[in-house]
Amino acid sequence: MNFSGSTIVFAEIIVYILLMLLVGIYFSRKKLDHADYFLGGNKLPGWALAFSERATGESAYMFLGAVGFIYVAGLSGVWILSGMFIGILFSWLVLAKRFMKETKKYNVYTLTDYIAVKFPNHSNVIRWLSSLIMVIFFTCYLAAQFSGVGKTLYSFSGLNITVGTVIIALIIIAYSCMGGFMSVVWTDTIQSFLMLIAFIIVPIAGFAEIQQNDLSVSAALSSMGNGADSWLGGLTGLALGAMLFTNLSWFFGWLGGQPQLSSRFMALRDEKELRTGQWVAIIWTLIVYIGAFLSAIFASTIYKQGTIDDAEMILPHMVFDLLPPWVAGIIIAGILAAIMSTASSQLLVITTSVSEDVIHKAMGKTIKSTTLVKLSRFVVIISGIVGIIVSLASGSIIYSMVSFAWAGVGNTFSAIILLIFFWKKTSGTGVVATIITGFLSAILWSISPLEVIVSAKAATFFICLIVGIVVSLLYPEQKPKRVKLVS
Repeated sequence: MNFSGSTIVFAEIIVYILLMLLVGIYFSRKKLDHADYFLGGNKLPGWALAFSERATGESAYMFLGAVGFIYVAGLSGVWILSGMFIGILFSWLVLAKRFMKETKKYNVYTLTDYIAVKFPNHSNVIRWLSSLIMVIFFTCYLAAQFSGVGKTLYSFSGLNITVGTVIIALIIIAYSCMGGFMSVVWTDTIQSFLMLIAFIIVPIAGFAEIQQNDLSVSAALSSMGNGADSWLGGLTGLALGAMLFTNLSWFFGWLGGQPQLSSRFMALRDEKELRTGQWVAIIWTLIVYIGAFLSAIFASTIYKQGTIDDAEMILPHMVFDLLPPWVAGIIIAGILAAIMSTASSQLLVITTSVSEDVIHKAMGKTIKSTTLVKLSRFVVIISGIVGIIVSLASGSIIYSMVSFAWAGVGNTFSAIILLIFFWKKTSGTGVVATIITGFLSAILWSISPLEVIVSAKAATFFICLIVGIVVSLLYPEQKPKRVKLVS
């Protein structure tokens, strides 16, 4: 891209970033209590929460990691998107209503707090363990988003990855710190529209390029080898089963265990807003997923394997190669939008885990609502700085880091939520055992030879589910002891 084109792209990105900061400043000037800061105070419409949940759920992983994976794998990459889509359907059509009702019933603001109040005999242990796990894994998840920022800026400008990562990360920290949940949801809504536009324009541009140069998609996929032209990856028997199971295993992380997503369900006001959110979320996901898949397949037709040094950067490369600079700027803003929306939500998860679940609830500190907001803003800053450090030290492997965090948090807490919602015999001891098991199995399985056979994303979910059931049966829930009042 020439100097003039780069200038246009930079100008559009700067306008977009300033807009995000203005939203944060707007909400920072409002008088927010902790209910507003953590969960929006039931003031947000269902369509905005749906856009926010979708933008948060589809991070750098969708634009860079998933598209890059399908670009290399070929048609069989569709199973990753299929697993995720089924999980999204289940979460919005089955779990969202339950989350909304349970939040109002127990007057909670976080996923951890909800689990804790369900089991008062183990509430503090649950809060401490859950918060520890969320802080550890979400720092990795946050670092993956920051890495995506640096790689995206480098792809079109040559800007040093470290410099780009730090600059955008600081902006994310700033607007998340200022407005909390309110600013995150409204910035997400803007970002969600940009993501939608990106995955409509890019596949159309790719198809036009293929038609103009008389290229053949089927021939290109066939020449890639390794079963790229087969929906089943050219596999049979156990190998096919393992591939399908591993790719579809992304489904398990959408079953209520991702706190940055379930918080959107918890913030829903009523069933009317829920129905609106369901339609928006499902239609948005269909458009984006189909667009992402077609973008990757068209890219594998236009660019031979090995043309791009880093497969995760195929989408930005495609954007700058096929689109005029002013359109490319919008698309790159969309990629940054995906990253920034997820990163800001993950910052809030870490923040609420520390300030609300640990300091306020587990430690029993009596804090004024306005003071709790100030404390939360401080935690956002510290968490963001740690995320930047981990990102710069991680080697920027987005797919691996997201997959690791998905197993450690998403699958562990999905098992717990499903047990709480649908099995009355779930006990506090069973929940504690499940949390510990999920933490250990995600780490140990990921570094073991078994990871090649079955992904930790699937293994962790089933291990946690089994442990939760067995331990709950062995150690059933006891009713809280009543303390006698001395007259």
